[in-house]
Amino acid sequence: MKAALYSPYLDTLGGGERYLGAIAQFLLKKGFVVDFLWDDPKILGKLSERFGLKISDARVIPGIVKKGFFNKWFVFHKYELSVFVSDGSIPLALAKKNYLHFQVPFILKNAKSLENRVKLNRFKAIICNSKFTKSYIDETYGVSSQVIYPPVDIKIFKALKKENIILSVGRFFGFLHSKKQDVLVEVFKKMVKGGLSDWRLILAGGADDKNYLKKLKKISSGYPIEIKPDAKLVELKKLYAKSKIFWHAAGFGEDLITHPQRAEHFGISTVEAMASGCVPAVYKAGGMLEIIEDNKSGLFWSGLDQLESQTKALVQDENKRKKFSKNAIIRSNLFSSEVFEESLSKLLNLKC
Repeated sequence: MKAALYSPYLDTLGGGERYLGAIAQFLLKKGFVVDFLWDDPKILGKLSERFGLKISDARVIPGIVKKGFFNKWFVFHKYELSVFVSDGSIPLALAKKNYLHFQVPFILKNAKSLENRVKLNRFKAIICNSKFTKSYIDETYGVSSQVIYPPVDIKIFKALKKENIILSVGRFFGFLHSKKQDVLVEVFKKMVKGGLSDWRLILAGGADDKNYLKKLKKISSGYPIEIKPDAKLVELKKLYAKSKIFWHAAGFGEDLITHPQRAEHFGISTVEAMASGCVPAVYKAGGMLEIIEDNKSGLFWSGLDQLESQTKALVQDENKRKKFSKNAIIRSNLFSSEVFEESLSKLLNLKC
């Protein structure tokens, strides 16, 4: 059996690409021949290194997406199934069974056009990464999608001896779906000026925007703040393991009614932190609402003063932090790779 996988953003190595890579890993385990439709043969190594995926047995097939209809049909009819990650548009799906994944809560005009309706009929199922994303996709395209949460390999994350570290993990860019690390820096600086001592703020993630990274380094100067661009998975695991608190601010200060895509669509890094016993304090929006239980396995904040007060409470009350830490580890199991594979098996009608 053969499977074709495609994301127009594959080289950005973001959440949708990680999701697609996890599907590839699962299909390879099931005995599929898995083809990534992409021009750069090095993409498998990049995906594996960034996300810890075991997909070296997959293949990279160039040029197919740009072919005309008949050439596409000649190639795709040989595939048992295809999985596409949507950029908002609806691709022409020609495999025997086709699946469409939405990573982003798109709001688009004319999404219910006749052309799109015809194309959507070719898909056996539409998959979303969260209920938050689903709510917008169903309305925008007039469909009934299924939610399969992104997988986190829970077992590779461990809580070690904790240090006085606040950690934030996310790609560095100051536009669109910004993780708002600059906001977190200012909150931490305020806390240090207010008397917080012997604590560090560590920011880690992919260095997508060099100018934004330069700005972060400038405003962090003189404070116990470390910036780790392009941190590899092995380093991230160590950071999660020894950090006490996890901060996340995507969506803060944005008009999320008009631009819901600027909220966190799910929150894989939050789950990774939880699996490592790192207590999350995250902006109350988007997919985050589905991950943590407020005031039990983590904390939601709506304003910066609230983030500061919540963090101070965790800093000052070690028993409370440890209790939340244990609850976070338990909660993280809802988003494990095993749960993902079980859901995918049911969707694809395969034995788990």
